[in-house]
Amino acid sequence: MRTALVTGSLIVAALLPQGPRVQAPLPDRLADTGGGSQLITAVAPAPGSTTGRLTWWDRRAGRWYAAGSAEARFGAKGLTEGSTRTQGTDTTPTGLYALPYAFGIRPAPAGTAYPYRPVTEGSWWCQDNASDSYNRWVEPLPADCAPGEAEHLVTYEQQYAHAMLIAFNYDRPVRGRGAGIFLHVNGKGATAGCVSVPERAMRKILRWADPGRGPHIAIGTESGELAVTRY
Repeated sequence: MRTALVTGSLIVAALLPQGPRVQAPLPDRLADTGGGSQLITAVAPAPGSTTGRLTWWDRRAGRWYAAGSAEARFGAKGLTEGSTRTQGTDTTPTGLYALPYAFGIRPAPAGTAYPYRPVTEGSWWCQDNASDSYNRWVEPLPADCAPGEAEHLVTYEQQYAHAMLIAFNYDRPVRGRGAGIFLHVNGKGATAGCVSVPERAMRKILRWADPGRGPHIAIGTESGELAVTRY
């Protein structure tokens, strides 16, 4: 009789409506988070999207918690696989990347612990495929980097008020893949391949980021071939 009662209880429980499943935090669903205890996710609805959501996360006591979030902008031509991206396509590369240092035309926000490089009149980012300084900050502009193939950082007063380098194609640059991919302050619209957020959010990120906790950024779409969970 006891067995029948137990079996009946299990059947009734199975027939009762179940509550919605609580989905694990996004970092727990990624293939890799970079090994640190801080992470930024930049997620677009679809490959052709120029807007989406950026969230910064902390890992404490074995769990990920969202520390903040803001609307994000992506490349004017959307997102593309980072490992096969082509320079000059106005696409944001998907993937998981380190954030080596921050920089800006304006001083670092109070409380910033991240390495922060000030932009001067002599600061350039070389994007010339023929230059030995391809995909590097140069100061001053070297002779082998054509001015038309480089960004004069100080002229982007709004976007580079505050920024962080995204280490796309950075450690061992592949010519023609792309250079100068940053997380920076919003301009007038979509980017040329960077990720951008409102200035208030960028300042919050700089105060939050702790170089000792190994923050990375994961860029991708909600689902599909470029899903952020692949990285």
